[in-house]
Amino acid sequence: MSYQETLEIRTPGRGTMDISQEVAAVVSRAGIQTGICHVFVRHTSASLILCENADPQVHQDLEAFLADTVPDGSPLFRHTAEGPDDMPAHVRSILTNMDLTLPISQGRLVLGTWQGIYLYEHRSMSHHRRIVITALG
Repeated sequence: MSYQETLEIRTPGRGTMDISQEVAAVVSRAGIQTGICHVFVRHTSASLILCENADPQVHQDLEAFLADTVPDGSPLFRHTAEGPDDMPAHVRSILTNMDLTLPISQGRLVLGTWQGIYLYEHRSMSHHRRIVITALG
Protein backbone atom coordinates (compact mmCIF):
# COMPACT_ATOMS: atom_id res chain seq x y z
CA MET A 1 0.00 0.00 0.00
CA SER A 2 1.24 3.50 -0.75
CA TYR A 3 0.05 7.08 -0.35
CA GLN A 4 1.54 10.33 -1.58
CA GLU A 5 0.86 13.99 -0.93
CA THR A 6 2.67 17.24 -1.75
CA LEU A 7 2.94 20.03 0.82
CA GLU A 8 3.32 23.58 -0.43
CA ILE A 9 5.07 25.90 2.01
CA ARG A 10 6.00 29.58 1.79
CA THR A 11 9.23 30.20 3.68
CA PRO A 12 10.00 33.54 5.33
CA GLY A 13 13.62 33.41 4.12
CA ARG A 14 16.75 31.75 5.46
CA GLY A 15 16.18 29.52 8.47
CA THR A 16 14.39 26.40 9.66
CA MET A 17 10.65 25.75 9.77
CA ASP A 18 9.24 22.88 11.85
CA ILE A 19 7.09 20.74 9.53
CA SER A 20 6.75 17.74 11.89
CA GLN A 21 3.01 18.23 12.40
CA GLU A 22 2.33 18.52 8.66
CA VAL A 23 4.31 15.36 7.87
CA ALA A 24 2.64 13.46 10.74
CA ALA A 25 -0.78 14.51 9.41
CA VAL A 26 0.03 13.07 5.98
CA VAL A 27 1.12 9.79 7.61
CA SER A 28 -2.15 9.72 9.54
CA ARG A 29 -4.19 10.28 6.35
CA ALA A 30 -2.24 7.48 4.63
CA GLY A 31 -3.72 4.91 7.01
CA ILE A 32 -0.57 2.79 6.95
CA GLN A 33 0.10 0.97 10.21
CA THR A 34 3.70 -0.18 9.66
CA GLY A 35 6.07 1.11 7.01
CA ILE A 36 8.22 4.03 6.01
CA CYS A 37 7.67 7.68 5.25
CA HIS A 38 9.86 9.31 2.64
CA VAL A 39 10.01 13.13 2.65
CA PHE A 40 11.61 14.91 -0.34
CA VAL A 41 12.04 18.64 -1.04
CA ARG A 42 11.89 19.43 -4.77
CA HIS A 43 14.42 22.28 -4.72
CA THR A 44 18.17 22.79 -4.92
CA SER A 45 18.41 25.68 -2.47
CA ALA A 46 16.37 24.26 0.42
CA SER A 47 16.76 21.06 2.40
CA LEU A 48 15.27 18.84 5.08
CA ILE A 49 16.87 18.11 8.43
CA LEU A 50 16.02 15.91 11.38
CA CYS A 51 17.11 18.07 14.29
CA GLU A 52 16.72 19.04 17.94
CA ASN A 53 13.21 20.36 18.56
CA ALA A 54 13.53 21.73 22.10
CA ASP A 55 16.34 24.29 22.16
CA PRO A 56 16.31 26.99 19.43
CA GLN A 57 20.01 27.61 20.07
CA VAL A 58 20.72 24.38 18.18
CA HIS A 59 19.22 25.91 15.02
CA GLN A 60 21.05 29.19 15.61
CA ASP A 61 24.34 27.33 16.04
CA LEU A 62 23.70 25.29 12.89
CA GLU A 63 23.06 28.49 10.93
CA ALA A 64 26.23 30.08 12.38
CA PHE A 65 28.24 27.02 11.33
CA LEU A 66 26.87 27.07 7.79
CA ALA A 67 27.32 30.85 7.49
CA ASP A 68 30.97 30.41 8.46
CA THR A 69 31.52 27.34 6.28
CA VAL A 70 29.60 28.53 3.19
CA PRO A 71 29.43 32.34 3.34
CA ASP A 72 27.26 34.40 1.02
CA GLY A 73 29.24 36.34 -1.57
CA SER A 74 32.32 34.13 -1.32
CA PRO A 75 34.77 34.83 -4.18
CA LEU A 76 35.13 31.04 -4.45
CA PHE A 77 31.79 30.83 -6.29
CA ARG A 78 31.17 31.88 -9.90
CA HIS A 79 27.47 30.96 -9.99
CA THR A 80 25.75 34.14 -8.77
CA ALA A 81 22.87 34.37 -11.27
CA GLU A 82 20.33 35.03 -8.52
CA GLY A 83 22.53 36.93 -6.08
CA PRO A 84 25.33 36.36 -3.57
CA ASP A 85 23.32 33.69 -1.68
CA ASP A 86 22.66 31.62 -4.84
CA MET A 87 25.60 29.18 -4.91
CA PRO A 88 25.96 29.07 -1.11
CA ALA A 89 22.31 27.94 -0.94
CA HIS A 90 23.07 25.07 -3.35
CA VAL A 91 26.12 23.99 -1.33
CA ARG A 92 24.17 24.19 1.95
CA SER A 93 21.41 21.95 0.55
CA ILE A 94 23.99 19.38 -0.57
CA LEU A 95 25.68 19.41 2.86
CA THR A 96 22.36 18.82 4.62
CA ASN A 97 19.63 16.57 3.14
CA MET A 98 17.10 16.84 0.34
CA ASP A 99 15.25 13.83 1.69
CA LEU A 100 14.53 11.91 4.87
CA THR A 101 13.26 8.36 5.42
CA LEU A 102 11.43 7.77 8.69
CA PRO A 103 9.62 4.77 10.21
CA ILE A 104 5.87 4.44 10.62
CA SER A 105 4.65 2.31 13.52
CA GLN A 106 1.08 1.80 14.77
CA GLY A 107 -0.13 4.31 12.17
CA ARG A 108 2.13 7.10 13.43
CA LEU A 109 5.39 8.69 12.44
CA VAL A 110 8.21 7.52 14.72
CA LEU A 111 10.51 10.27 15.99
CA GLY A 112 12.80 10.46 18.99
CA THR A 113 11.84 12.59 21.99
CA TRP A 114 13.92 15.58 20.88
CA GLN A 115 13.62 15.13 17.11
CA GLY A 116 11.72 17.37 14.73
CA ILE A 117 11.46 17.52 10.94
CA TYR A 118 12.53 20.87 9.53
CA LEU A 119 12.43 22.51 6.15
CA TYR A 120 15.65 24.52 5.93
CA GLU A 121 15.45 27.50 3.60
CA HIS A 122 18.92 28.47 2.43
CA ARG A 123 17.99 31.56 0.41
CA SER A 124 17.73 34.99 2.04
CA MET A 125 14.36 35.82 0.50
CA SER A 126 11.00 34.08 0.90
CA HIS A 127 10.35 31.16 -1.47
CA HIS A 128 7.51 28.78 -2.29
CA ARG A 129 8.67 25.22 -1.59
CA ARG A 130 7.13 21.86 -2.50
CA ILE A 131 7.70 18.80 -0.35
CA VAL A 132 6.61 15.35 -1.56
CA ILE A 133 5.68 12.91 1.21
CA THR A 134 5.30 9.23 0.36
CA ALA A 135 4.09 6.67 2.88
CA LEU A 136 4.72 2.99 2.08
CA GLY A 137 3.53 0.00 4.02
